[in-house]
Amino acid sequence: MIGYGGDWNPEQWPEEIWAQDVALMREAGVNQVSVGIFSWALLEPVEGRFEFGWLDRVLGLLADNGIGALLATPTASPPPWFGHAYPEALPVDADGRRLHHGSRQGFCPSSPIYRDKALRVVERLGERYRGHPALRLWHVHNEYGCHNARCYCDASADAFRAWLRGRHGTLDALNDAWGTAFWSQRYSAWEQILPPRATPSFTNPGQQLDFRRFSSDALLDLYRAERDLLAGLSPDVPATTNMMAGAHWDMDYWSFAKEVDIVSTDHYLIGPDPHIDLAFAADYARSLGGGRPWLLMEHSTSAVNWQPVNRAKRPGELRRNSVQHLARGADAIMFFQWRASRAGAEKWHSAMLPHAGTGTKIWREVTALGTLLGAAAEVAGSTVEADVAILLDHASVWAQDHPAQPTTELKPVEVIKSWYAELWKQGVTCDVVHPEADLSGYRLVLAPSLYLVSDHGAAGLERFVAAGGTALAGPYSGIVDEHDRVRLGGYPGAWRDLFGVTVEEFFPLEPGESVTLSGGGTGTVWTETAHTTTAKVLDTYATGEPAWTRNAWGDGTAHYLTTLLAGDDLAAVLRTVCDEAGVTAPAAPGVELVRRAHPDGPAYLFAINHTGADTTVDATGTDLATGDPFTGELPAGEVRIIRLTPAG
Repeated sequence: MIGYGGDWNPEQWPEEIWAQDVALMREAGVNQVSVGIFSWALLEPVEGRFEFGWLDRVLGLLADNGIGALLATPTASPPPWFGHAYPEALPVDADGRRLHHGSRQGFCPSSPIYRDKALRVVERLGERYRGHPALRLWHVHNEYGCHNARCYCDASADAFRAWLRGRHGTLDALNDAWGTAFWSQRYSAWEQILPPRATPSFTNPGQQLDFRRFSSDALLDLYRAERDLLAGLSPDVPATTNMMAGAHWDMDYWSFAKEVDIVSTDHYLIGPDPHIDLAFAADYARSLGGGRPWLLMEHSTSAVNWQPVNRAKRPGELRRNSVQHLARGADAIMFFQWRASRAGAEKWHSAMLPHAGTGTKIWREVTALGTLLGAAAEVAGSTVEADVAILLDHASVWAQDHPAQPTTELKPVEVIKSWYAELWKQGVTCDVVHPEADLSGYRLVLAPSLYLVSDHGAAGLERFVAAGGTALAGPYSGIVDEHDRVRLGGYPGAWRDLFGVTVEEFFPLEPGESVTLSGGGTGTVWTETAHTTTAKVLDTYATGEPAWTRNAWGDGTAHYLTTLLAGDDLAAVLRTVCDEAGVTAPAAPGVELVRRAHPDGPAYLFAINHTGADTTVDATGTDLATGDPFTGELPAGEVRIIRLTPAG
């Protein structure tokens, strides 16, 4: 079964509407919903007084109609009484301002008061519903850190110091890691260390990086506490929390992925090519779980409510978006939310059941999608295979986010996504991989923008290439260690030998400035003065200095770029390294082709036409939507899910 549904918030509506909702859910093919996400104020309207009657009726209604509940803990949004009674547990920003109740995520992650109150409501929830027939999964919290990733209060300072003791052990080790000999910052007592609050000039980069790590870990610790409490009460019920892979960069999702029973994520369209950004986010979500199927916990049927211009989706776009996620490994397709809110901050966010009701484009597309997912149920449990890995580490993004850089125009996430986009256009399916992961299953590994890499991660790429793999790194990669300390002896410090190149100096470009390469390409944002040691030069600047190099290393090859390429120039380099690595993929402009397969069973081809023109797809098999043989036709804006006929 492929999970289908969305966030259901019946508490926003009169109880007589609930039965109507469930009847319409069945009409649309909904088989599971998330409930209770923001219901703390209703479950515990006054501190210590719990009211579960309404939720009893909601879950009973779902169970009676065969609809599963992904039962959420309500801890993402403490009620008004919490901030009123415990103002010291509210978050404080870097400027020392205490933030107040009135939106969501109004708590300090390190507050013992918040932790105590949160675990109390979770315990009561778990005790009451641990054996409920509707319960399928614990949905812990909601989008950790998306609005409140870091708190700078005194409680956070105490917790940060404790975390630093665990990471560094001694003050001497911390001072060495942070380079505190600079600017007279050397600490002589733990009590002197603070979060990186507002200062007259740049904060210490090592301090800022460790605080980002600590802040992510503080929220992860809250997740573990809730999960462990629920596991003790209902050990057979899996737990997850919805991440925001590809869109939210304050949490180390590699760490979170190790702690959930199944990866789940939310995604909303952004950027000039939103369907490509969607593919990146879906591939990242799949990769977080090691390639296993994952859950799309939220996306939108049409417009969202938080962008400067909230564009409505065109006819067919809902279907294409949903099938993209399914193609790239999702085993559940869910939305925020079931019924569009009448009031509140998200009343203009689209829903499965819009304000205008069932006589709408959205409703027709929602019910049609439910039918398609029902027909494609056999896809569930199959996996996606990829020959290419893109290296991504949140710590590297955080470290490069420090403002004291050679340029603030070299933005790592944008670089990573631009490389991904060119591969998408070539039909190449990618995994997104942590630098310290096992790379042996790939043909090609890319490091578009990996400023920070540990010794372990650096050695892993060397082993991969030596064993016959192909690698390509972008500029300003391998520069610092895990503490954000420069690797001495010339850049790219971690990989000078691997790439056979030594960079002497960086020459970032002014906005709008560019350089022309001998091969006709154009470099922007960044250039480097480099010389080769063992590498062959494939392209140069007008000065003759290398812009693109290739080095033999063991049984493989390692390519390096000293400038930022885009568009056709980047595409040409990526085609070259893909060909060298033996990576092939069917590609037609604007047509997405992705395969899923069961280990010892059928394979499926997902064909998604993002263009306005009809096309054909070379595949033999059964169209799951109709049960008929696939004709090869893929009309404009349409999708096909094909069970492939085995070769031979």
